[in-house]
Amino acid sequence: MNRKVLFGALFGLFLLTPSLRAQDDVADIKKAIMTMFDGMRAGDSSMVHSVMKNDVIFQRVAKNREGKTVVQTSVFQNFLNAVGTPHDKVWDEQIEFGPIQVDGDMASAWTPFKFFLGGEFSHCGVNSFKLYRTEKGWKIFHLVDTSRKDNCAM
Repeated sequence: MNRKVLFGALFGLFLLTPSLRAQDDVADIKKAIMTMFDGMRAGDSSMVHSVMKNDVIFQRVAKNREGKTVVQTSVFQNFLNAVGTPHDKVWDEQIEFGPIQVDGDMASAWTPFKFFLGGEFSHCGVNSFKLYRTEKGWKIFHLVDTSRKDNCAM
């Protein structure tokens, strides 16, 4: 009888292990994303860079002057320079975590946000993060967002 109990306990632990790892992955992914936003609030480009792939792709889906939807691509180094350049107003992007999906060493996270500049509302939208697992933790390799000034329920 003891063998059956032991086998059952070990089998149950075996079944739980992937679930526990997935929970750890989600926590680590959230930590990487929050590190980016904490770095933005602190004006610390090194903190932001610590969770980014060196050639991360930054994009925004937006309307151009003619009202057509376009995908705009930004240069990561320009973003880092802007974060690290002293500015009077705190950049405070407040997010909620939506779905986070993990498949092995790749993850996707959806985060609705509101952006405040020096405490004043600026805009809202959604971030879509793509991350990959490295020896040093999860890194962001693609970030695409939307931006608008209305319909900002979060």
